[in-house]
Amino acid sequence: MSDVKNSVGDKMFRSLAAIEPHEKKAVILGMLGFFCLFGSYSIVKPVRDAMGTVYGIENLQELFTGTFIMSFIFAPIYSALAARVKLSIFLPWVYIFIGATLLGFFALFGLESDRWTAAAFYIWVSTFNVLIISVLWSFLADIFSRQQAKRLFGFIAAGITVGGIAGPAAAAVLVKNVGNGTLMVISAAGFILTAFIVRLLTAEKARMMALAGVEAQQTTVNHTLPGNPLDGFKLLFKSPYLLLLAAFLLLMTWISTVVYFQLGDMITKSFPSREARTQAYAVLDLIVNCAAVFLQLFGTGKIIKRFGVTTGLLLNPVIMVFAFMALILSPVFTVLAGMQIIRRVAEYAVAKPAREMLFTVVDQNSKYKAKNVIDTVVYRFGDVSSAWVSSFILPFGVAGLAVFGLVVCVFWFPIAWKLGKRYESAREGTL
Repeated sequence: MSDVKNSVGDKMFRSLAAIEPHEKKAVILGMLGFFCLFGSYSIVKPVRDAMGTVYGIENLQELFTGTFIMSFIFAPIYSALAARVKLSIFLPWVYIFIGATLLGFFALFGLESDRWTAAAFYIWVSTFNVLIISVLWSFLADIFSRQQAKRLFGFIAAGITVGGIAGPAAAAVLVKNVGNGTLMVISAAGFILTAFIVRLLTAEKARMMALAGVEAQQTTVNHTLPGNPLDGFKLLFKSPYLLLLAAFLLLMTWISTVVYFQLGDMITKSFPSREARTQAYAVLDLIVNCAAVFLQLFGTGKIIKRFGVTTGLLLNPVIMVFAFMALILSPVFTVLAGMQIIRRVAEYAVAKPAREMLFTVVDQNSKYKAKNVIDTVVYRFGDVSSAWVSSFILPFGVAGLAVFGLVVCVFWFPIAWKLGKRYESAREGTL
């Protein structure tokens, strides 16, 4: 009977995303890891966004600056720890540490909840939110080969989306009854569970490597990463490919920040209380993730297989050109909300998995160290630079910000094209 069940399950996974039987456990664990991880973050994300409004939407650029500084400090610490602790131990402890800090903020909010406490919480959550996703994607790029990633990464990313559905739904339902503090405790428990799943993935990576004739990355995590705390920066600036990747992410971040400022301005004007703003952000997140999950489960792998990674990278620049034009013509909340939903669905379902596939062709040191710098320091530099520009443009309204977004897209498109072509012509481990 169990063989029949396994056969049916294998056929189902093959039909969904061409998942081979030996890949099934790692794929399921990857999805579960992202579900717990992004679900936990999505619970606390509306709390963070609401705390940003407590500090003052007109001063968000200051919080973005603090986040960039924190990310710049944290990146070398991450590399230094990775050089001293075996990856098999280090990776789970990243998530245990994040959970512990949330419990610390829970205790702090019980003592005081002023503007500066809100700022500290906003900066810390904004520092770790890209790190936690980056670390797990680095690990998955260290498990699956390039060809496997094209088939599997979109499907695995559905775990992020389902977690993004469960998290905002929980936040929206619970916040008025239990308050923001209890949401942080629930989120902390999810991060600790993620650490356990990462440990299981470590064992699964070793099992896949031991299988004869099975395609997988031939690297282990039973060692430290050589080098010093600044290696991530050195690897980045030595590689034209990684610099292209960094430029792509930088411009993508500029677009995200422009939309974030537009949305924050409108939500602040529309919802008077912290809890109402938390609920508004949570509902928007819920809509985005509900729309994205179907595409990730049934479409991403087929889109990448049919049209290639380059098309996946180009999708968002093309969408945003039309979205910003619509917003210039009609700068109202319904257009902005629709634009945000379309942008994030395309990013989560296609652009994000495509971008993570780009790291399957770099060496292991670059997967963890250079990727960490790109996903944290470069990302947050994009945030802070765009935030200051957006703060100067904000008095001209959402239409003025849309014009700035259009200009960014003009540069974003050719970089996405060149990056995709470079990846398609590369061999694994050569970039």
